[in-house]
Amino acid sequence: MKAIVQDRFGPPEVLELREIGEPEVGEGEVLVRVRAASVNPADWYAMTGAPWVARAQMVLRRPRRGRPGLDLAGVVAAVGGGVGRFTPGDEVFGAGTGTLAEYAAVPEDGLVPKPARLSFEQAAAVPVAALTALQGLRDKGRVQPGQRVLINGASGGVGTFAVQIAEALGAEVTGVCSTRNVAMVASLGADQVIDYTREDFTRTGRNYHLLLDVAGSRSWPECRQVLAPLARFVMVGAPKGSALLGPLGHIIRVRLASLRASQKVVFFISKLNLQDLVALQELLEAGTVTPVVERTYELREAADAFRYLGEGHAQGKLVISMG
Repeated sequence: MKAIVQDRFGPPEVLELREIGEPEVGEGEVLVRVRAASVNPADWYAMTGAPWVARAQMVLRRPRRGRPGLDLAGVVAAVGGGVGRFTPGDEVFGAGTGTLAEYAAVPEDGLVPKPARLSFEQAAAVPVAALTALQGLRDKGRVQPGQRVLINGASGGVGTFAVQIAEALGAEVTGVCSTRNVAMVASLGADQVIDYTREDFTRTGRNYHLLLDVAGSRSWPECRQVLAPLARFVMVGAPKGSALLGPLGHIIRVRLASLRASQKVVFFISKLNLQDLVALQELLEAGTVTPVVERTYELREAADAFRYLGEGHAQGKLVISMG
């Protein structure tokens, strides 16, 4: 099968399209013929090996996995022992590892049926980004109906899902994005949209019960100005930062600066679980949430997708289509 492989850390040029053997399907696993996959910031950091402090987990000189890709959508090709929820021919989406390939072996609990209303490309855009938005808003942000939610970075992969999920949870949603994305964010259901090139969201005089910070573009003292006394500040993204600390530098600064604050400050990384995948599936089936896909690439163009992802201006998600 064809797959994207990397032997060393570095820029997108380290990604190579190669012919390798198909994965063997193990106990409790499902072999998926991948029809589409998407790229995430986590894939970018795994590719570059940045920041340096993270190399201890990734192995210092060589990628631990060497096979990028987490999200996928496709058709079940075979099932391993103990698998009871799927049979060959089922259309599925979810998350695994090494998904930038024609086939991937994925744990059964990492997959759910693909909604018929979605293309494979749309479904592949969902898992990591939408799980991050759902868990950030519901679990870490503890959003309640009627609360005011500000999403800084509303036009990216996580942000576009966050706007829709926050609306579904009954919140009053304000999205922050650049000029070219204002109409798109409004179309997702945001009650207000702030164009950060024209208005400083930290100086509007409004306050919020939750700030979901995807962009990580402002300091804690600035963000605190828009937070109600017992509000929550949930960080799900941060600028790339220095080669040594990367986004951890921003996260550490915010945590230290907010130690005495009445607001709750949280940073988290989403965790894959079947219950939340099912919750997303239901929102997708109902049409409450619709993925935003800006660009679609062929597998041989994976390096171009990562290059554009690294620029940090993608509108929604970038998807690799296997055709």
